[in-house]
Amino acid sequence: MIINKIKLENYTVFNSIQIDFDRGINIFIGENGTGKTHLLKVLYSACQCADPKISFAYKIVSVMLPDDYNISRLISRRQGNRRASIRVTAIDELQDSPENKLLTASFCGKTSKWNADVTGEQRWEAAFKGASSIFIPAKEILSHSYNLNAAAEKNNVRFDATYTDIINAAKIDISVGRNSIAKNKMLSRIQELIHGKVYYDAKRDEFYLKNENSKQEFNLVAEGIRKIALLWQLIKNGTMEKGSVLFWDEPEANINPAYVSVIVEMLLELQRKGVQIFVSTHDYMLATYFDVRKLSSDNVLFHSLSHNSDTGELRYEHSSSFSDLKNNAIIATFNKLLDELYDFEA
Repeated sequence: MIINKIKLENYTVFNSIQIDFDRGINIFIGENGTGKTHLLKVLYSACQCADPKISFAYKIVSVMLPDDYNISRLISRRQGNRRASIRVTAIDELQDSPENKLLTASFCGKTSKWNADVTGEQRWEAAFKGASSIFIPAKEILSHSYNLNAAAEKNNVRFDATYTDIINAAKIDISVGRNSIAKNKMLSRIQELIHGKVYYDAKRDEFYLKNENSKQEFNLVAEGIRKIALLWQLIKNGTMEKGSVLFWDEPEANINPAYVSVIVEMLLELQRKGVQIFVSTHDYMLATYFDVRKLSSDNVLFHSLSHNSDTGELRYEHSSSFSDLKNNAIIATFNKLLDELYDFEA
């Protein structure tokens, strides 16, 4: 499954936007409030509804969590604006003659709960049934896995569905047969960083970091290590194979800067294996490492979202090079810091 395009009208912070995606790695940068995570979540919802048991509109509200699951609350808050629409286009490159498939959802201020008008869902399911998609939230969650799903279902805790989904994905091993050489190489590299392997105790419903005959509770492991360990678990479980889609919100959060380059290398390698990747980041090092480490054959596209200071509207641009983006909040902040350092030293 390869997502080609999204078009949003009056959805959350977006008045009107259309974005074409690369089949490889798509990196979103921008200030807070420019909708980076919103984009990742609506695209993830589209991927998830390849499962016939999952409704596109319901998945949107379960990952966005508007009050009372009312999708109408996701309409952008502008005077006189009462209708929103979402259009997502994708293809299955594993087919002999891939064709674009279109999935749409529209809703207005009077739409109750998640009862949006959805089109293309059956063709979408037929084309992409069995396709794997993963969303890694900014906050590590495996250390909180014990009975979290049951608590969420009973409304005892409030987590959006990306958190419960990632716990389920980490628990289930869908890999078949022996690992490829490339996969074993990635697993070994991550094992060196985390000093062990991830172990799930089904009876206790808990994750551990296991090194030979000893195991350590996940909540006692540094959060940055836990996030990298999750990547190991997902690769090992077979959830990130050719044709799957990975969404990762702020991979750099709580990560030792020394590990940032390793994360970039892992994502580039997954892209080479046929995994489409969507990442949001505020980190200069992460974004720059993609420019530095990518090969000429790699597919990497940067997407910049920014506020127009004159009109307040969102601006969008894209480039295959991080440094070539004109409206680049990360570089602007970095340059401001350098100026302050120079002034301080002077």
